[in-house]
Amino acid sequence: GHALYMTAVHGGKTKNDRIDSEKIAILLRGGMLPEAYAYPRAMRATRDLLRRRARLVRMRAELLGHVQLSKYQYNLDPFKKKIAYRAGRPGVEERFAGAIVRRNVSLDVAVIDHLEAAIKKEEKFLISQTNLYDGQAFFLLRSVPGIGVILAMTLFYEIEDIARFPRVQQFASYARLVKGQKSSAGKPLGSQGAK
Repeated sequence: GHALYMTAVHGGKTKNDRIDSEKIAILLRGGMLPEAYAYPRAMRATRDLLRRRARLVRMRAELLGHVQLSKYQYNLDPFKKKIAYRAGRPGVEERFAGAIVRRNVSLDVAVIDHLEAAIKKEEKFLISQTNLYDGQAFFLLRSVPGIGVILAMTLFYEIEDIARFPRVQQFASYARLVKGQKSSAGKPLGSQGAK
């Protein structure tokens, strides 16, 4: 069964593997516990690396935000160039008055530079791996207007094979495009999962 749905197993007074497995089997038989999809072993490591790259991108964004917050905290004028680009970062720390604040911002900038280099290196490797697995599918995804390299790789590695979804509704639910509905006594009480 899918790991996220294992919480559906009722906790009784006695809990052991035999009782748990029986309850899971009953839930599966009744269609109440969706089975997990076993992602192909050959592609798991590459998918995990793509997810790791996303974590590095979030860390970089957090550091960029910290530099911007520091600017607001010390009431400085706006930066002349966008610090999200490498060309806009030289001399950023020199705008701050205190030596400790400059050191703090300098550390942020150094880590941002290092993360950018690591992210670019991993992106290049991931593109080469994706072309090895199924270059044609990757090319088709990239041909859709608005889908760039990273989004195409994310779709490629998270979906793997669109044929594993028998219906469009199941794919929409998997992609979290369908809001959950809360109701009691036939009255709607709102929705959940809007993010």
